[in-house]
Amino acid sequence: MYGKTGLDIKLPDDTTVIEPQFIPGLPDESGAIISAIRNPINSKPLREIVKSGQKVGISVCDITRPSPTKTVLPIVLKELSQIQDLDINIFIATGTHRENTIEELSDMFGSEEILEKYRIINHRSDHKESLDFLGNTTNGIPIFLNQEWMSCDTKITLGFVEPHFFAGFSGGPKMIAPGLAGIDTIMELHGSEMIKDTNSRWGKTIGNPIHDSIREIATKFPADFTLDVTINKKRSITSIFAGEMFSVHQEACEFVKNTAMQKVEKLFDIVITTNNGYPLDMNLYQCVKGVSAAFEITKDSGSIVCAAECSDGIPNHGLFQEILTSRNSPEELLKMIEHPSYKQQDQWQVQIQAQIQKTTDIYLKSDYLSNEDIYKAHLIPIENIESTIKNLKSKYGGNPSICVLPEGPQTIPYI
Repeated sequence: MYGKTGLDIKLPDDTTVIEPQFIPGLPDESGAIISAIRNPINSKPLREIVKSGQKVGISVCDITRPSPTKTVLPIVLKELSQIQDLDINIFIATGTHRENTIEELSDMFGSEEILEKYRIINHRSDHKESLDFLGNTTNGIPIFLNQEWMSCDTKITLGFVEPHFFAGFSGGPKMIAPGLAGIDTIMELHGSEMIKDTNSRWGKTIGNPIHDSIREIATKFPADFTLDVTINKKRSITSIFAGEMFSVHQEACEFVKNTAMQKVEKLFDIVITTNNGYPLDMNLYQCVKGVSAAFEITKDSGSIVCAAECSDGIPNHGLFQEILTSRNSPEELLKMIEHPSYKQQDQWQVQIQAQIQKTTDIYLKSDYLSNEDIYKAHLIPIENIESTIKNLKSKYGGNPSICVLPEGPQTIPYI
């Protein structure tokens, strides 16, 4: 998967290919969504929860997630027919990401009608005047959440569940925090000590300090109804879970564990990965996820080759690029980030990349980043994956082991 078109490469016959178990899309997505909403898990049906005259908030994924919002949201809105259009507020759960453009929102919703009929709120974690302070978690994390979200009478989250490289899984409570949280909350959730913890990893929720804190925030300030979905590589919906947030998320995570997490018997010299194409490979920031998935099965002193289009650059928004290029080496970056006084937005992504680079070389194939951009990001630019693999075979000698993750972070291999 590469950009919107894909990328064909030829590799040796003995290359190992690791993909999620392919689950066909549901034959009747709309019917399955309606059934899930009306027959929820540990909850009343949505229509019985939402009362006429209430103000409703719906949290949805931003453009960086391949969530099937255009399929799910219209059906949810029809279930809210008793609510006036202007009383329905659709929150884009951006976390620290940039605001989504009108064009992106139209693409996400699949219709300009939704933009015209309902209030759309691009969450801004850095706008303190738009946040409510709601106390602290048991481990001292300040809880700031979107003020308008908190003022809604009924709160609904529409999530997309996939393995997450430090929070265990996406979806569920992440649609509240970090999705609709303030920057001070997110900075603590993604602090260097939290990121360094060996339990902050793919596929682990219970005992993961990051997910434990996310779950605590959502428990204190819960959604009234949750709908989480999973998808396959064709972006078709493979399962739908609706109802009480934590029951729903647990079932969705179990489904993903059984399909996306693949056991392997050995580590590899060379691992080729992607970030599963557009929109996940829009920028280098997101592509750290695909690299992290590959790192799970890369030998010490091994090489990771990442194919990511990066049509949105490194990107220019946020602080990822500024932090990443502020030091001359990954080692210097880690020293800076792990200092107790250092706190900057996006430091977590730099930290994870730098941790990987302590033992592993990372090569990047991108049609939108210049070689200079890639070198400044401490990566090695390449034009052609086949020739790069040929050169790496000479480097390792003999017959090095090679593995490919065509769908990047949608497949989490483990020993």
